[in-house]
Amino acid sequence: MCINIVVVDDDPGFRRVATMLLTARGLRVVAESPDGASALAAVRAHRPDGVLLDLHLPDVDGLSVARQLTREERPPRVVLTSTDKSLWSRQELRGAGIESFVPKDRLVDADLRGLFAPAAH
Repeated sequence: MCINIVVVDDDPGFRRVATMLLTARGLRVVAESPDGASALAAVRAHRPDGVLLDLHLPDVDGLSVARQLTREERPPRVVLTSTDKSLWSRQELRGAGIESFVPKDRLVDADLRGLFAPAAH
C-alpha cells in the first residue's frame, strides 16, 4: 500500500531533505507547501494519508494547521517537526490532532513509515 504525504515547511532545503527521506522509506510525497494556507489547500487537493508539518510557519503555527486538518472529512495523520526542543504535553498534541513529534535533527533516525502507517483497527 502506498502512503501519500504532504510536506509542510517554510525552508525549501528542509522540504527537499524530508522528501528524500520519506521517498527512501517507501512513502510518496504528493505535495510540498511553504506555509499553512497552501498546506490546507494541498491536503484538500491531494487527500494524503499523512502530513509532515513544521511548527513554525510564516503565516500560522503548525498547531493551528493541525487543528484545522482534524476538521477535514478524512483527516490525515499529522507528524509535527521543529528545531524547537520545548515540547508540549502529549495531551496538547493529541488535542490538536497530532500523532507524533519528531525533532528535525532526528528525522533521519525516525521510523517514518511507522509514523504514517494507518492505525490498525
